[in-house]
Amino acid sequence: MKKLITLSMLFMATALFAQEEEATKKKVSISGTVDTYYKTNLTSTDATNPVFNGGDGGFQSFGTSFADETGFALGMANIVASYEGEKTGVVADVVFGPRGNSAITGNNINQLYAYWNVSEGTTLTLGRFNTYLGYEVISPAANFNYSTSYLFSNGPFSHVGLKADFALSDDFSLMLAVMNATDIDSNTTGDYALGAQLGYAGQFLNFYYDSGIKLGFEIDYTGGFDLSDDFFLGINGAYADNDGNGFYGAALYPQLATSDDFSIGLRGEYFNWMIDGATNEPNVFAVTLTGSYTLENLIIKPELRLDSNSEEVYFNSDLEPTKSLAAFTLAAIYSF
Repeated sequence: MKKLITLSMLFMATALFAQEEEATKKKVSISGTVDTYYKTNLTSTDATNPVFNGGDGGFQSFGTSFADETGFALGMANIVASYEGEKTGVVADVVFGPRGNSAITGNNINQLYAYWNVSEGTTLTLGRFNTYLGYEVISPAANFNYSTSYLFSNGPFSHVGLKADFALSDDFSLMLAVMNATDIDSNTTGDYALGAQLGYAGQFLNFYYDSGIKLGFEIDYTGGFDLSDDFFLGINGAYADNDGNGFYGAALYPQLATSDDFSIGLRGEYFNWMIDGATNEPNVFAVTLTGSYTLENLIIKPELRLDSNSEEVYFNSDLEPTKSLAAFTLAAIYSF
């Protein structure tokens, strides 16, 4: 009888261990963010007016993506579900709200892809994934500044296609991709875009090319350096050309951590549009000062921003044309 009981207990322990081992190989996780904000224009009215946005009306804004309403406003709710197996997995990332609606077309899907870890250093990804170009991203929790840059707003948001990531060494990485043209879900023309990224020690050189369907050609550098334990400098520069039309610019992101809970950062950006091959088209210099206070999973971001344009594209409080616009924003971002 003792032998029978011992064998039964051993069998049960083996079964439980096998189940536990299997569970560690397959992991399901839910994460996401919710963000909301208050914004007021310091040099213009907060009310909607038909003179704004080239006569289209609405809110007076900087012309960059997201956070373009005044008063109390909503960002988005972002829910990410992922399933991770031993070598394969899937990610479903959905968004609801104005920020998400501005970043995607036709549905609430921000990202939806499956991946296969072919080897220790090679991963294949198929589906819709956020862009690899640029310093900033769609999710506000991953950006230091709450408002976004011109470089990010004018570049790609997402891609649909197949990419291969290679870890060449501890420092070097390579990504190659074939995709639909940027921010297009359905390929109705039979044309494709090519992408590549070369990384070294946290510095990334990015390439994108389509045959003029959307963006044309873009080369982009994204990186940063820890200048001390508390001081980080981020860098972004890009050039895009689609048969003489496009943009170029650069941005610096110095950030100082003053304590475990509070950091302060500046984004200084120069951005120039190109129209019909001319490089002396409208340009803008924008300075954004952002504070970031973390309380558990809540991040509170007060922000001051001043954009100075080469042309009179804004309006002051008397609704007279002016070259500059200043605003204050207070954002709350919760991550889970």
